[in-house]
Amino acid sequence: MESGDLKIFQAVAREGSITRAAAKLGYVQSNVTARIQQLEAELSTPLFHRLSRGVALTPAGETLLTYANRVVHLLEEAVKTTKYSETPAGPLRIGSLETTAAVHLPGIMKNYHKQFPEVKLSLQTGHTSDLVKSVLEYELDGAFISGPFEHPDLSVLPAFEEELVLISEPTDAGLQEMLNKPLLFFGKGCFHRDRLEQWLREERPGPLNIMEFGTLEAILGGVSAGLGVSLLTRSSVSSWEAAGRVRCFRIPERFRSSVVSFVYRRDAFPTSAFDKFVERLQDGGPAKG
Repeated sequence: MESGDLKIFQAVAREGSITRAAAKLGYVQSNVTARIQQLEAELSTPLFHRLSRGVALTPAGETLLTYANRVVHLLEEAVKTTKYSETPAGPLRIGSLETTAAVHLPGIMKNYHKQFPEVKLSLQTGHTSDLVKSVLEYELDGAFISGPFEHPDLSVLPAFEEELVLISEPTDAGLQEMLNKPLLFFGKGCFHRDRLEQWLREERPGPLNIMEFGTLEAILGGVSAGLGVSLLTRSSVSSWEAAGRVRCFRIPERFRSSVVSFVYRRDAFPTSAFDKFVERLQDGGPAKG
């Protein structure tokens, strides 16, 4: 089993498709298929279910992916250790909540890239639970997540403080009336969703009508059209409020504050690219949005 085979296996697992993985890697599809088949033969077990529209990991594949992530990460760390340079360069993989990525990170990443153009920055958005999992499995170097957080394998750096507001369509109706509308949110694992559910269960017991959306723009558009309400950071909706497309309501103080933290593995080898990124977060201190 070679490290190259594990990287191909990682790519197929990540893309859910041999065709897409081959395109991503710049390989011929038949070569990728052959390498996967060779790996399965070596392990005497299928690693993927072949589906009509791609592939899905088998239980054995799930197990191998965990080890593949570790092995590939260790190899990358070995290269970084021997090639460490004071001049930041190489890949830097950052994860973020979508609201944080939309409001806080464009300026930070623009300035960072301007100062360190040799660093290959990448940004992946997701929910807190998914981002933490990706950091723990070495798929991300660090991630911006919701709320105070503790994990024995992670270092946590407070990054931003936000005010949460309930948003609705432009209306003269009161807050209590708005709370009877459907709730528009990302999928489960969204901190804002958990916070609003906690508040509403104190206000009125009973089932909640929740509609799930995939993007921040879709949530804002649905709220503006009168489909329902949502709980978001004030900074992420300020332009919509200023344009008269949504209305913001203040919520009880105990539910109002939201902290965004930056997390990264304690055992990760600190490259100069990562060090400089963290330095800039620490120099700024927790920024209020």
